[in-house]
Amino acid sequence: MMSPQNIEKVTVSFGRLALSKAKVAEDFYKRLFEIDPSLRKLFKSDMKAQGEKLMMTISIAVSNLKNPDAIRNTVVNLGKRHVTYGVTKKDYQTVATALLFAVEKNLGDAFTPDIKAAWVEMYTVVAGMMQEAA
Repeated sequence: MMSPQNIEKVTVSFGRLALSKAKVAEDFYKRLFEIDPSLRKLFKSDMKAQGEKLMMTISIAVSNLKNPDAIRNTVVNLGKRHVTYGVTKKDYQTVATALLFAVEKNLGDAFTPDIKAAWVEMYTVVAGMMQEAA
């Protein structure tokens, strides 16, 4: 469970990111593949559609931060699917790095150390649920 202050920080900052969600997704995947080009093979579909799925998933997670049990089964099932795609435990750290990069790039000066810490906490909670499936 996240602190109420960090839930608020992630929610407000995601509201800003949602205004340019296609760019956030593009920045995320570009950075992800720069960090680990081998991950590109895991994505067989249209990357624009994949970006929309990513941002929808983040939106659902953010909107349920006050009640993570409401999405636990969905997130665990997402984690199970990721195992079948070939996602490994080390890939979660790569994703975290790419996500923080995209958030920082798109928030600009609004990406403060407190905002970063809130996003790290959010990702840790969600990724932890996903890894339950592994």
